[in-house]
Amino acid sequence: MARLVNFYPVGIQTFENIREGNYLYVDKTKYVIDFRQKKMKYIFLSRPRRFGKSLFASTLHAYFAGKKELFEGLAIADYEKEWVKYPVLHFDMSGAKHMDKYHQERYLSDVLDDQEAVFGYKSEKVDPNIRLKDLVKKANEQTGQKVVIIIDEYDAPLLDVVHEKENLQPLRQMMQNFFSPVKLLDPYLEFVFITGITKFSQLSIFSELNNLDNISMYDQYSAICGISLTELTTTMRPDVEALGESLGMTYEQCVEELRRYYDGYHFSEHSEDVFNPFSLIKALNNQKIAPYWFGSGTPSYLVKALQKYHVGVMDIEKDSCDVDDFDVSPEQMTSALPLLYQSGYLTIKKFNPILHRYTLGYPNKEVKIGMLKSLAPNYLSPISYDNSSVVGDFLEKLYEGDMEGAMLRLQAYLASISNRLSNKNERDFQTVFYLIFNLMGAYMRVEEDSAVGRADAVLYMPDAVYVFELKYDGSAEDALRQIDDKGYLIPYSAEGKRLVKVGVNYDSKRRTIGEWKIAEA
Repeated sequence: MARLVNFYPVGIQTFENIREGNYLYVDKTKYVIDFRQKKMKYIFLSRPRRFGKSLFASTLHAYFAGKKELFEGLAIADYEKEWVKYPVLHFDMSGAKHMDKYHQERYLSDVLDDQEAVFGYKSEKVDPNIRLKDLVKKANEQTGQKVVIIIDEYDAPLLDVVHEKENLQPLRQMMQNFFSPVKLLDPYLEFVFITGITKFSQLSIFSELNNLDNISMYDQYSAICGISLTELTTTMRPDVEALGESLGMTYEQCVEELRRYYDGYHFSEHSEDVFNPFSLIKALNNQKIAPYWFGSGTPSYLVKALQKYHVGVMDIEKDSCDVDDFDVSPEQMTSALPLLYQSGYLTIKKFNPILHRYTLGYPNKEVKIGMLKSLAPNYLSPISYDNSSVVGDFLEKLYEGDMEGAMLRLQAYLASISNRLSNKNERDFQTVFYLIFNLMGAYMRVEEDSAVGRADAVLYMPDAVYVFELKYDGSAEDALRQIDDKGYLIPYSAEGKRLVKVGVNYDSKRRTIGEWKIAEA
């Protein structure tokens, strides 16, 4: 195994710990400079889970607390000359997940106890909002400086009950009440920074903060969290070179593989390319490119949303939509699209400046394969899915050059699951094919779109490219003819590999593949 270039901050979200422990830190302090130069005061930032929001909030905390020594060598060290020490009130709401109203109140009380202790007093008040108001004034009075408020993951207590009106309403009212003094406290405040995944803020929690600047979809802040492609290929180049050496890849090959797995996030119209920082850091630390972010668990609120809105596995990637379709508050949701986007399972792929419409899609291989694996048991046999037998057997036959054997295996598999399918119609079986071929993408390159047309599936093997066309109650011959007529092979003719056409017909009466034809180009 190659030597690690840096210590990697796996699971560490505190700026002070990262700097003092000499862990890898990609400098984001230019954004703090930007805030100060523009005299920005109330900021809201939405990003997916495990995307560096808490680390950025912690960086702001250290800056406003005047911890100059932690910023040596960073961009802000050249900008900041005064290093004023402001009182900072930092509320991390991630600790309030899975709580009812009673326990939420106790949590807020405990958090306030800790903050009050910093200023050496214990409030006699009971209401959290009054205690917050008094705390800000006390901190201002004691230090002679205006107060900084940081609210990290403000929506954490609400997400798990977003689909439960009877539970969401009291929790939302409590949070709204708690933060309601913030606007009235403006004369005592220097800076307010709020992070979250969703935009409850626009309708409720911070509704009175009409001067809250939501920077989540501004181009200039697209890489405020996460690792940009520029940062990966400059600051982190030695780390990527070491990973490539460990995996037997060139630097260029390693960058490309990291891009396929972890890149592809776009948070604005002209966003920088952004990598998932959680997965990237795990890959560097483990010296292995694997699906880490999705493996850390699919949030329960997302699973409930997919069930509530009956999301079909082939419908997740929507062709195009207006920003209002996907960048809305959970209270306004009429589909799972907003949560899929805001939670990082879909991202902006293209923006049409004339129509002001966005194309959304999976950001990368890690997310697509992870999402399909989590949805697959709803469509495929759970037993076969669990041990990936059909995918594994199919690929094994292909690697042996036995396409006939691979198709026989697929034929038997489809016959075995036909009774599990809901409607047993054409779309049902299109979904099964879609899942099987895309789950193969965990092991190999799989494509669907090309510039000249859309084949049903394209599989890349070491020595060959297989182009599949599927028919339903048609003929395998028609499927082969369509591959030729539509020019589906053209994009792959320069690959230098064997080109193999596979026409497949599904027989609805037999409920499995009726026939197939294989032909080399």
